[in-house]
Amino acid sequence: MAGIDEVAIQFNRRVGGLALTVALLTFSGYPTHALSGDLAGLPVGDFNASVPIVAVSAPAPPSTAVGDSSAEEPFDPFAKTGELQLEEYDPWEPLNTRVFEFNRQLDRWILKPVAKGYDFVMPNQVQIGVSNFFYNARFVPRFVNNVLQGKIRGAGIEAGRFLVNTTAGVAGFIDWASDMGLKTPEEDLGQTLGFYGVKPGPYIVVPLYQPFTLRDLAGYVGDIFLNPIYWLALPVIEIDAIPSAVPHYNRTTTSLILFTAKVTEVVNDRSLNLEKYQGVEESTVDLYSAVRNAYLQKRAKAIQE
Repeated sequence: MAGIDEVAIQFNRRVGGLALTVALLTFSGYPTHALSGDLAGLPVGDFNASVPIVAVSAPAPPSTAVGDSSAEEPFDPFAKTGELQLEEYDPWEPLNTRVFEFNRQLDRWILKPVAKGYDFVMPNQVQIGVSNFFYNARFVPRFVNNVLQGKIRGAGIEAGRFLVNTTAGVAGFIDWASDMGLKTPEEDLGQTLGFYGVKPGPYIVVPLYQPFTLRDLAGYVGDIFLNPIYWLALPVIEIDAIPSAVPHYNRTTTSLILFTAKVTEVVNDRSLNLEKYQGVEESTVDLYSAVRNAYLQKRAKAIQE
């Protein structure tokens, strides 16, 4: 009986630790993505896939996320819904608008001032390198989702990007691959689900993070589990037979590293977007609707591609 009780206790600890870590990743932001009070993420030229408006935002690929304008066709966040035949299904709008405003104020009073200080002391090239590094670290989910959608060429480009940037690019800090023409649209599990006909579901605004649809939120969590970093280096998914850089039992160290990395990524991304699209917020009568429409357009367009 004592042996059975000990096994049960260990099992409960693992399950509880896993749930806690997944919650930390989900609400602190796994792949990236900064609370932006001045609409740094609301694209007028190009649109960040995660729509980092008033929420933690996932940076776009380094070749388009920083500095110069995107080579893609300009995206209009204020285009009418009918232009892409979108259905803006937002049954939780009263709650979503409150969370949206909470995120805006958090960005205004905390994130943006911190990002300004960070921008003052950190050279722009270093910020770009940090953005490149985090993007490179998310190679596996992008590669897998290309394969799942039958985009073999895209998967090959992702593999080539990772190989070049991880070696010649010093762990991804330098984006040599883009200079070599190795560019492909970013793919995620939400897009893969949409590719196979899964409907978007309700629009959701998450505290401290970007907007989602129910489908994209499920895909976002799924992408966490597709990234081997979370079971080879910083174990969220515990596989005893596979060694990890941080021991499975050391949840405090793992959580601290993940939290520090996420804060760095969010502040860095927000800093890179400080001067983008200034004045959009002031000139928009219904900011919430504009952000919602922009996000849904971008996701619909990404799935069509």
